[in-house]
Amino acid sequence: MAKLELENLRKQFGPKIVPVKDISLDVEDGEFLTFVGPSGCGKSTTLRMIAGLDQPSHGKVLIGGHNVNPIPPGKRNIAMVFQSYALYPHMTVAENIAASLKLRKTPKDEIKRRVNEVSHKLGLEHLLDRKPGKLSGGQRQRVALARALVREPDVFLLDEPLSNLDALLREQVRAELKQLFESQNKPVVYVTHDQTEAMTLSTKIAVLYDGVLQQLDPPHRIYSRPANQFVAGFMGSPQMNLLTLNCQGNCAVLGDFKINLPELSTVPSQIVLGIRPEDVRLDTSDDFQTIQGQVYLQEDLGKEKLISVRVDGSDQAVRALLPADQHWEGEAITLAISAKATHWFDVNSGDRLGNH
Repeated sequence: MAKLELENLRKQFGPKIVPVKDISLDVEDGEFLTFVGPSGCGKSTTLRMIAGLDQPSHGKVLIGGHNVNPIPPGKRNIAMVFQSYALYPHMTVAENIAASLKLRKTPKDEIKRRVNEVSHKLGLEHLLDRKPGKLSGGQRQRVALARALVREPDVFLLDEPLSNLDALLREQVRAELKQLFESQNKPVVYVTHDQTEAMTLSTKIAVLYDGVLQQLDPPHRIYSRPANQFVAGFMGSPQMNLLTLNCQGNCAVLGDFKINLPELSTVPSQIVLGIRPEDVRLDTSDDFQTIQGQVYLQEDLGKEKLISVRVDGSDQAVRALLPADQHWEGEAITLAISAKATHWFDVNSGDRLGNH
């Protein structure tokens, strides 16, 4: 067992510069945890503290139940894949993969066995004699992964390893990564700003903002039940509609229309309504509430169109994903919202409200 634990992990560079603020979480064997958030949220700093490249100002990093804070990076038995891949240009692929094992004075037969094994897993057998300058971006990325896998570490750390790849190759390698690490049964910590990578790769996602852990949950819960307004707006593409509405009794007012509120112990004067564009429908059955407005923008996404609608009686707009075979720009339209698909947030704190 090589469980990774972070206990009240904090990094402070000055009185007002605190990129990581008291993060606590666990990553079990076989779990794939992704840190996701905007630039400057503290995700890479957290990864560097796990690796030992930065020392925490407070708190502990534990691997297999042992505090590794005083242990230097080279002796933590972790493997890290960087954004830049950092391959040795004068070495062949085989020599790059084997470099860390040679430094550890691993026997030659064992090095050969491990290099051959990991090369087979990643389809690198025919590239072992080449140097990095003669490899494509995807091939270099696989070599960097092979160099990490060959060490048989206790924990894998990956810092935006796909960001240098084009979109098509990134999608292909993402699928390969998921299969590869499922077979390793070791804790994996992955850093990205790409929410698609976070959603597709992870067993758990840690959403960070301003150094604070906003939510730690499986991908489906992050998406379907965001803990606060930041998570709701950050996770999901197209972005969730977030509308600030005035409250009247048990309803929230959106222009000329009223939307039923969830059960609340106290009804505030204002509230934030969240609804994802894919949950805004043309359906007008009894389970839905309708709003009307004017379409002022239409974006063709191929299989669907993303339309922006100025709600009648309001200066706020709602975006909806609708079938691609229709045209709405400049037209009046009736949209339907289901109470089951709405999210409600406190207008001041941004925290989630209601039990739905």
